[in-house]
Amino acid sequence: MTSRPSDKPGTSRPHISASAREMERRERLRTMRILIVHHDLKQLAHILLLLEQQGFSNLVLASRHEEALQYVHPASGAEAGAFDAILLDAALPDNDSYRTCRELRRRAGAVVPVIMLGGDDTRAIEQQCYEAGATDIWPVMDKGPGLAHCLTLTLLLKLERDLCKQRDQQLKHERTERKAVEARLQYLVAHDELTGLYNRRRLEQMLELALINAQHNQRASALLYLDMDQFRLVNDVAGHTAGDRLLVEVTQILRRHIKPTDILARIGADEFLLLVEGLNTEQALEQAEALRHAVDGFMFETSVKTYHVSLSIGIALIEPHETITVDEALARADQACYVAKTLGRNRIHFFSRDDSVMHLLQSDAYWAPKIRHALAHDMLCLVFQPVISANDGVVRHYEALVRLVGDDGELITPNFFIPVAERTGLIHEIDLWVVKHAIHMLASLAVHQSDLVININLSTQVLQHAALLPLVRDTLQATGVEARRITFEITETAAIASLTQTRKMIDQLRALGCCFALDDFGAGFNSYNYLKHFPVDYLKIDGTFITNLISDPVDQALVRSMIAIAHTLGKKTVAEFVENAETLALLKDYRIDYAQGYHLGRPERHLLQ
Repeated sequence: MTSRPSDKPGTSRPHISASAREMERRERLRTMRILIVHHDLKQLAHILLLLEQQGFSNLVLASRHEEALQYVHPASGAEAGAFDAILLDAALPDNDSYRTCRELRRRAGAVVPVIMLGGDDTRAIEQQCYEAGATDIWPVMDKGPGLAHCLTLTLLLKLERDLCKQRDQQLKHERTERKAVEARLQYLVAHDELTGLYNRRRLEQMLELALINAQHNQRASALLYLDMDQFRLVNDVAGHTAGDRLLVEVTQILRRHIKPTDILARIGADEFLLLVEGLNTEQALEQAEALRHAVDGFMFETSVKTYHVSLSIGIALIEPHETITVDEALARADQACYVAKTLGRNRIHFFSRDDSVMHLLQSDAYWAPKIRHALAHDMLCLVFQPVISANDGVVRHYEALVRLVGDDGELITPNFFIPVAERTGLIHEIDLWVVKHAIHMLASLAVHQSDLVININLSTQVLQHAALLPLVRDTLQATGVEARRITFEITETAAIASLTQTRKMIDQLRALGCCFALDDFGAGFNSYNYLKHFPVDYLKIDGTFITNLISDPVDQALVRSMIAIAHTLGKKTVAEFVENAETLALLKDYRIDYAQGYHLGRPERHLLQ
């Protein structure tokens, strides 16, 4: 049994009987303020009698649209405008009911429930009432206590929600981790409290029936996963109250564009699922486009700013010829929505097993755990490729390349796991591992190898990571390795990703004595501009210019110019992908300083002795 937020450890609270709690609840309900808007005096008297018999006494009456709005107008004062619930006649003169409902919801706030009072048959006006923002609908001439019970349940829901928000304010450090509403009333078993839509549990039950229907009755269905693209921006900037109102207003838009038989559910903070039976591919696309277009044309207004919101929609078809589970159907729709967001948001995407983006997701799901395991259990290793001096053929540099050690001891090349590490945010951990182990490897070399230099590749992420500089500085100090023996290689893409921060990191590492090489030079359109302004010591010419150097006059001209410009700027040059003696000879004629490639040496676990 948990204590209330006001309880203190070591103290006990006096026992409160169930009857006392019931009396307290009833007393609280009696004081809750209710606005009743009705034009018919006879029906109004009937409503008052029903509510007074149930103990409701704090009642405010209005008979017209203007009078009702005056009670909740800001000029009336905070006390005058504060209501706990609103009962609204669905048949106000001049068809003002729905306009009144929308205006009352806007002024009183989305958290104040509005119960529309209709005739004996409320089904005819149900859709209009919900579109106007009504919380519930009730036949006003119900002779029993049903209206009072409905109002009681509505107020209890509001009371529970208000209490939860009050507790959240007292426990701010738990506010983001707890639900604002913890009511366990029967209505919430199948519905979302804020929007009135079905919840995930109910959606899954209906989806199970749709899967059975597809198998036994050959009736196809479509599952649409809707994700609001700008919800977090509104929620964080304008506040949770504005976020709640945005969800309510978007829900109203969605309801206007679906049939009463469609199953619409809110399953997350800003995520919805729509299940529509009897749709083929073309019809599902039309339905999704109608929803996307409707929300795309909606502008959400707050007191200080107007926001444009949109939907990313993923579609998974449930077809008779295929047997899948509820979880599989949900996963497909979710994956399709993820692709829609990845491709630019505010768009629609059908699930397909052949999606390249989905293959990336599957690759991430497979490799990310392996990378984490390798980092945790030191199952990475370094291999070293020699970089020779073009003048005398002596190896003075080695490029350190990382490999992942498989379960069978096989070395896995970076093309399998490095792209995943970059997408999942693990690349900087790998880079830091490489830096530390490469420096320790230099410290372990024999005296006659004390002039060898190790080239270490750095990613965009690690260049912006606060741990890089202290790691290099502390490891150099601990091992006694001279900083000049470390050359960090960065690509042009990494250099320009965050120009100011990258330049600052380079300057700090160069201040320690480390050198830098600009890798893959020539691959970008601004290569010469960045070469002029970036403090690098070496220029590594992109391998695409070297591969066909012997036979391509254009590549020959470009490589000659790169070498000449680099030398003019006082930088040494390195050619990658040197695969034969002819290419090496040509590069020597161009006065290249260093060369590396399979012709000169493949990556090995140990340095040449």
